[in-house]
Amino acid sequence: MQIIQYFERNNWGRDFAVGDIHGHFTRLQKALDDAGFDPLTDRLFSVGDLVDRGPECQSVLEWLAKPWFHPVQGNHEDIAIRCARGNPIDEGIYSRNGGDWFMAMDYRHRQEFGAAFEALPTAIEVETRQGLIGIVHADCPVADWSDLETELLLNRVARDRAMWSRGRIESEDRTGVSGIRAVVVGHTPLRRPAVLGNVWHIDTGGWLPDGSGHFTLLNLDSLEAIPPVAPKLQWESA
Repeated sequence: MQIIQYFERNNWGRDFAVGDIHGHFTRLQKALDDAGFDPLTDRLFSVGDLVDRGPECQSVLEWLAKPWFHPVQGNHEDIAIRCARGNPIDEGIYSRNGGDWFMAMDYRHRQEFGAAFEALPTAIEVETRQGLIGIVHADCPVADWSDLETELLLNRVARDRAMWSRGRIESEDRTGVSGIRAVVVGHTPLRRPAVLGNVWHIDTGGWLPDGSGHFTLLNLDSLEAIPPVAPKLQWESA
């Protein structure tokens, strides 16, 4: 597994990031279709949490095989990896958070899905015309992006924060992350995208079972959202 996966600038099409998917790939595909996504030229970067809660978790392997789809590891992938390894997990909590589909699989299939999730990076870097964009699932655990790889390699706490922390959004910490144009995260569902410093929170609940949320696609070059946010509300704080 690469700790950080780097992508060169897309000179042929657009790059988007999307929030948590949670097994709702049909809804995601509709959002892509509505945005005119072109799989021949465009790329989609995911903040992770590809599975659990939704009805299409088994489709994740098909999506991971798409050459234009590039996710980081989320906390739900982290749980599945530990479950596949046979590490202790709280099965009651995992079940309440949508993990029944994974626990119901036989050993061979758990290993297949667990290996696919373990191959995902903890962070992604995407070069754009306007500068470097970073992607992690929950939060950036360092003040300067250039320190991230070392911290993730040497410090389990940093890796856990990258995949599990809600500290920045809960405290409305606007200090941002230096050494990078913007960091894109998900993990915490919001009514609208929010930006704290240069950290963009884009999980707008496209996976919610009652359909009250939607998938936000963030253009990584312009940092504009699809669907667009009303000007007076754009990037309101959490």
